[in-house]
Amino acid sequence: MRKTAVALLSAAALVSLVTLAGPAAADPPTGVTPAATDIVGVGSDTTQALFNQFSADYTGSPKLYSWDATGTSPITTKTGATSLNPRPNGSGAGVTALQNTTKTTVDFARSSGGPAAGQLATDDFIAFAKDAVSWAAQSGGNAPANLSTADLKGIYNCTITNWNQITDEAGYTGPNATIKPFLPQSGSGTRSFFMSVLGLSNADPQPSCVNTTVQENEGSNLLLHDNNAVVPYSVAHYIGQVYNGHGSGNDVQGPLTIRNIGGTSQTPILVPVDATTHTITSSFATSAYGRSVYNVVRNSDWTAGDAHATALKAIFSSTGWICKNATAQADLKSYGFLPLALCGAITHP
Repeated sequence: MRKTAVALLSAAALVSLVTLAGPAAADPPTGVTPAATDIVGVGSDTTQALFNQFSADYTGSPKLYSWDATGTSPITTKTGATSLNPRPNGSGAGVTALQNTTKTTVDFARSSGGPAAGQLATDDFIAFAKDAVSWAAQSGGNAPANLSTADLKGIYNCTITNWNQITDEAGYTGPNATIKPFLPQSGSGTRSFFMSVLGLSNADPQPSCVNTTVQENEGSNLLLHDNNAVVPYSVAHYIGQVYNGHGSGNDVQGPLTIRNIGGTSQTPILVPVDATTHTITSSFATSAYGRSVYNVVRNSDWTAGDAHATALKAIFSSTGWICKNATAQADLKSYGFLPLALCGAITHP
């Protein structure tokens, strides 16, 4: 019964991908170098597709641009900028680039996680949407539909290494097969959030059973096309890829389906995606697996009182374009995120 349900979800996903339009183009358009005064960001994989759409739809001046987490390197983010090599891949790398440059190179960092130790010394984290993180596995594989938090913790600290060690609330026991847990690269906000929920260390090296070589939220990686693979996944990113046509190239869910949090130690089962509305369920969004996503700016830029500060606030503040513009809010929902009641709320130094 479990695998039938998963297969049906995968079939529905394929129909959606065929019938809906594709995503906005990645990076600034070919042949376009943002002006020195434009607002340019780098960082999180989780929100990059949404920001590509934001960049296409924002009509203010100066313009808004966003560079993807992966692609060719080095990148020259704007006219006169110091080249970044490699390009910042993930939330942590995006914030590091922000801290190590000035507004002549990077104006903001996309972050799918809140501030880490030391980051608030100079930076403002501006919340703008709601996401959640669950886990994903190959459709038709050996992974069950539900894993509890305790199960996931055991898998990622390598004390649960075989599916036959897992028995759920219905008495289901997995087959005799070795589990293959994966994590995104170091610096991934999705990875750090997921590990914090499990109460595990995010530092490398991870235990020997954990592979940390996959790009977050990309089911195209052939390593994940395995009956025993398990990987954390942004629920919003998955919804955008599967149901709203915002997946292409490497940025697709592939054969992966997102799974539930539940089992012997956690009832009722938490389901990440509402099967009717194709949105993050309220119960999942308000659980420990729900998270806010952020844009990060230098506090010194935000409070400068100059034209650059005005441009940042026109986009990111609680009264700015992302929080108040109808097109921006429609984009946000289309890419799987939930509106945030306190959009524009700032965590200050």
